[in-house]
Amino acid sequence: MMQAHHFTSYPDFWRWSATEKESFWSETVDRLGIRFKQRFTKILDRSDGNEHSKWFPGAQFNIVDSCFQNEDGAVAVIFQKVDGNIQKVTQKELETLVNRIANSLANLQIGVGDTIAMDTAMTLEAVAIYLAAIKAGIIVATIADSFSPSEIAVRLKITRPKLIFTQDVLLRGGKKLPLYQKVLEGGAPRTVIIPMTGQRSALREGDMYWENFICDNPDFKSIICRPDDTITVLFSSGTTGEPKAIPWTHTTPIKSASDGYYHHNIQINDVVCWPTNLGWMMGPWLIFATLINKGTIALYYDAPLETGFGEFVQSAKVTMLGVVPSIVKSWMGSKCNEHLDWNSIKCFSSTGEASNPTEMEYLMRLGNHKPIIEYCGGTETGGGYVTSTMVQENIPGIFSTQALGGEFVLLDPNGMATDKGEVFLVPPIPGLSDRLLNRDHHEVYYKGTPTFKGSLLRRHGDQLQRLENGYYKALGRMDDTMNLGGIKVGSVQIEATVNRLDFVKESAAIAVLPPGGGPSELVVYYVESRSKELENERLNLVNQVIKKDLNPLFKATKLIKLKNLPRTASNKVMRRTLRDLAED
Repeated sequence: MMQAHHFTSYPDFWRWSATEKESFWSETVDRLGIRFKQRFTKILDRSDGNEHSKWFPGAQFNIVDSCFQNEDGAVAVIFQKVDGNIQKVTQKELETLVNRIANSLANLQIGVGDTIAMDTAMTLEAVAIYLAAIKAGIIVATIADSFSPSEIAVRLKITRPKLIFTQDVLLRGGKKLPLYQKVLEGGAPRTVIIPMTGQRSALREGDMYWENFICDNPDFKSIICRPDDTITVLFSSGTTGEPKAIPWTHTTPIKSASDGYYHHNIQINDVVCWPTNLGWMMGPWLIFATLINKGTIALYYDAPLETGFGEFVQSAKVTMLGVVPSIVKSWMGSKCNEHLDWNSIKCFSSTGEASNPTEMEYLMRLGNHKPIIEYCGGTETGGGYVTSTMVQENIPGIFSTQALGGEFVLLDPNGMATDKGEVFLVPPIPGLSDRLLNRDHHEVYYKGTPTFKGSLLRRHGDQLQRLENGYYKALGRMDDTMNLGGIKVGSVQIEATVNRLDFVKESAAIAVLPPGGGPSELVVYYVESRSKELENERLNLVNQVIKKDLNPLFKATKLIKLKNLPRTASNKVMRRTLRDLAED
């Protein structure tokens, strides 16, 4: 792209992509080969202002059609079940499975505009179900398989699906973790269960196993949609107790695929592995960024923490490996992958939480010093806003550029430009959400924000520092949202859970970056209520209730007792004061 436009400087190229968005995105759509039934009348309509701008007006298409552009015999998915051998599925075989599922949904009278839910691991069936529903004009609400029944219930209440897909159990590290039962406790509608073992247990009336759901009809014609029709609903915890329900449209995957194309260098028949889940944005991102770029999705069915995963990366000849920094920390501690040959890897990518440079340098060495594409965005952006490239110097734990085709500014608390401050996006950018199912979108993202070059800025909540060389360093969140193990959660959700304990009168949860950088640590402050609980037992009790009621992946590292929580004159908890106290 730079050569085509005679750019010799990457910063000049990025600046062009951000200021000449119509030209950049028009060419990007063509480079990605996005298939339109009817092409857009123009690339961007700003007539209602940048906040309400429309991408690809007049277009008619289904984004799933753009996921099948490779040769029929090309490998679309390579996967390994627990204690199994590596298996490969061609593009034609995947497309046939997708069509069979779409017809099976129609047989249950589920069609255009209806909603289904998914609470599964990232498997071949999960990929095919997800694509099939979107191909059939059905909305997919995705739920992470680690969530508790109460968290599942909240998401089902918001989206009201007619059907949910799940598994009988999750197989993790030799354990069988019930999933179907957990989904039932969350108030599941009619359920289709994908068996992960050879056993068959009795089901609730109306529920069915996969083999009784799937039909043999291999032909299905895509439902043609508008660019802003919803394809999926993902959830991102904000500053209130209920997660934000964020719709993705047929336009959103174009942003994902663009980032995969330019920043992650996904080329035809590359093998992309990213341990993730459809309940997080990187699940849909993995599907669209890989398949639209004619790559191969690599799926490992067990936890990615042991040598077995590393051996899968080696045998599948993965070319792009994505990680959450916490995984790398585990590998570094166990040294489980140091004897393997990862030379097929062309680059790594890291997202979900702040990186520790020492751990990222270790990761690079595992792949014979291949670069790491640091990547930060959000569910409501469809991809990244700050990232790295394969054409710039790579510094572990540091972002080298703003994402192509978009722009952001850093502002201080007074709304003035700064080198260390809060991130505000400059709309329009494809992939930016334009509505929420359960919240006022304008109030969440735009209310009270300043303007930049005549455009109302969009609040994002992250805090960055621009370094002397123009690169960026992540400094965590500015709001009451925290990032734990790559999962966003609102402070109020942690606090509401902790406050139910007998010894807690009130609490405040904060995330603190370790001194050397890296994933945030959860610290909980509390004001004591009279209780018989011994102080040395209280941290364990806090973690037990968080694990049970929120997510088993969350863990507080410190529990600190205070006489009173610091508050403003308006009675708001002063979290910045608490962060400073924890860091001291």
